[in-house]
Amino acid sequence: MTWLHLLILAIVQGLTEFLPVSSSAHLILPAQILNWPDQGPLIDLMAHLGSLGAVLIYYRRDVRRMLCGGVDLLSFDQARQSSERARLTSYILIATPPALLAGLAMNAIGWDEAIRSPAIIAWTMIIFGIILWLADVFGKKVKTIEGMNWKAAFLIGLAQIIAFIPGTSRSGITMTAARALGYTRTESARFSMLMAIPIIGAGGCFAFIKLLRSGGGNASWMDGLVVAGLSLIAAYFAIYVFMRLIEKISFLPFMIYRVALGVILLWWIAQGGTA
Repeated sequence: MTWLHLLILAIVQGLTEFLPVSSSAHLILPAQILNWPDQGPLIDLMAHLGSLGAVLIYYRRDVRRMLCGGVDLLSFDQARQSSERARLTSYILIATPPALLAGLAMNAIGWDEAIRSPAIIAWTMIIFGIILWLADVFGKKVKTIEGMNWKAAFLIGLAQIIAFIPGTSRSGITMTAARALGYTRTESARFSMLMAIPIIGAGGCFAFIKLLRSGGGNASWMDGLVVAGLSLIAAYFAIYVFMRLIEKISFLPFMIYRVALGVILLWWIAQGGTA
């Protein structure tokens, strides 16, 4: 793998992981359009670890609260079990299993690879981009995570399953669900990113297992460390900028970007590109 290849993969992974534009689409498309070889499980693992590190650092206070909330949930003190931090932890625990089970099922039957095509990405970019915008326009802007209940957490977790279709965007579909349920843009993005911690962690474990079974492919550990570092920096930058702009700019620019990219992809396919 060339350094340019590694650089593009790391920056694309970092910048798009937490934005509602689909990181999987942006990782699949360059490889197909430019005929790059598969980066292998080592690079997948390190890129996701970099992104995970960024969200852990940015939301370190929430992460600390969630860890303390986990201890509260395991205590025999009813007051501690109903604390605000315990509720936050419980909402993440409720939202996570649907996507984990769906991911395992899709991998077991081979659907995760079968649906990785530019045509699917093009349509999901367009359709779910428009749905994101509609949820943002018509959704109320009054609820916060502190006022969440288990039903809302479960529904947002169910929405996360759809993100296994390339081009949907895990962050995009969970923010869409949260906005449709009346949560503010900031709180929708915050909960989406906190939900990413166990999902990315599980994905990293899966990539590690693949690495043990099949090796790292053409990449070296030095390549992996470079990708992890660049992905962390890019992801932290993306989260920092996104969270400071989201209440001001709404989701309209992301909808426009998604629709435009989807249309360009459909045009490319029509001109003879691989569908």
